[in-house]
Amino acid sequence: ALVFFTKGYEQTIRDVVSDAVFDEECENMVVVKEIDIYSLCEHHMVPFFGKVSVGYLPNKRVLGLSKIARICEVFSRRLQVQERLTRQIAEAIAEAIQPRGVAVIVECLHMCMVMRGAQKVNSRTTTSAMLGVFREDPKSREEFLSLGRITPF
Repeated sequence: ALVFFTKGYEQTIRDVVSDAVFDEECENMVVVKEIDIYSLCEHHMVPFFGKVSVGYLPNKRVLGLSKIARICEVFSRRLQVQERLTRQIAEAIAEAIQPRGVAVIVECLHMCMVMRGAQKVNSRTTTSAMLGVFREDPKSREEFLSLGRITPF
């Protein structure tokens, strides 16, 4: 089980993305939302799980949609902290296709918060990473935050 839970260490983004980068004159936002993820907290070795929403503004290249989910899987299948996971997903997509901007929201339930310590069963943690136009342009950021909203799980 632990080998499967940490299989992301044996995968690279280049291998996952492969040849799924396409030249396209698309200028509209692409959003893939509510991608399920499962990971292990590197501090406590207990699971955390939740959903990821990813958006990007293409710059003459688009990424195969399933590859976005696979990028999320690569990084979630490593010992993680949610803050790093969020940033790694955004940076990997930026590196793969050099879009005008990338935005990522991750919302998770951490068993280290539920099973021990604070024991707060209904607490969820939300993190975001905004790169490029999503950091610079409030309207683009707001559009993504509206489209990428994660429904309660």
